[in-house]
Amino acid sequence: MEVVFAIPGDITLPTGGYAYDREVLALLPTMGIDVRHLELPGGFPDPSPDDLTRTAAQIAATPSGAVLLIDGLAYGAMPAALIDGFDRPIVALVHHPLCLEAGVAPERAETLRALETAALARAARVIVTSPTTARTLVADFAVPADRITVAVPGTDPAARANGSGGADGKVALLAVGSIVPRKGYDVLVRALAADAADHATDWTLRIVGAIDRNPATVTALRDQIVASGLGDRIDIVGPMSREQLDRCYDRADVFVLSSHYEGYGMVLAEALARGLPIVTTTGGAAAETVPDGTALKVAAGDAEALRQALRQLIDDRALRRRLADAAWHAGQTLQRWSDSAALIAETIKEAQR
Repeated sequence: MEVVFAIPGDITLPTGGYAYDREVLALLPTMGIDVRHLELPGGFPDPSPDDLTRTAAQIAATPSGAVLLIDGLAYGAMPAALIDGFDRPIVALVHHPLCLEAGVAPERAETLRALETAALARAARVIVTSPTTARTLVADFAVPADRITVAVPGTDPAARANGSGGADGKVALLAVGSIVPRKGYDVLVRALAADAADHATDWTLRIVGAIDRNPATVTALRDQIVASGLGDRIDIVGPMSREQLDRCYDRADVFVLSSHYEGYGMVLAEALARGLPIVTTTGGAAAETVPDGTALKVAAGDAEALRQALRQLIDDRALRRRLADAAWHAGQTLQRWSDSAALIAETIKEAQR
């Protein structure tokens, strides 16, 4: 069976969606599927007319008998007229609906919602990365439940985190994810700034993630950190290699995610796999990704609730240990990438029948 996996832009970029795509590309051949990567224009999800013209030509040049597996970052922004020209079975891979990305203007969000609804109606099958996203597509995008496959991201086994050691008396907080509006880093800094006004300097924060996705957001975040007087306590380190990131997880005491919305939250699963206590929002699928008892959960966008949760963990070593033990136990039960790839392979085969 031949599959063309169409993905917009540079898949080497350090994002959760691209990490998922890379794993799928690597593992589908082990499932008996001949997969070819097709790099679509990087302008998606805001393609220019030229991007759409190029996309049509690229798809037309693929083998006529191949199944099209199309990443939702592109598929959800494709006009219906373009998709109607694809004379091949389509499987859409939806990490999360495009219109739910934070920072999207209301008019653009409505346009994206209409585009994605029409696009998904034309897919033979739809793969999503969480049960939350599946429910959202059924309720808000009119996708029949029997056409949806949930293939949550896999998580590689990892050694349990050692923590910072506390030699300097500071709790090491770690946040991982691209610096874009959806990740809510401005809320996290507001929470920590309010905390710093009332407490001694007993924490540090390291933010690891791509800084080229939304330069304006990066600049605003850096300015906010300086204005809050936290420049010596919060470090934006940018993207890291897998080995470097593993070391960051190992030396962290608490993992924090401040996102407004997550289609799954791969970094949460990575934190669980290392037995880190977690503070997370309940945005999107994040609340489901992290089992109760492994994390303190707060509403997305609520800086005061986030401050209080972080302060609880900073002050209470025994609580950190209880959450860490529960996280480590939960991490051992996480789905592996081979399981995810097997689900995707079966969905592709169903689309061609």
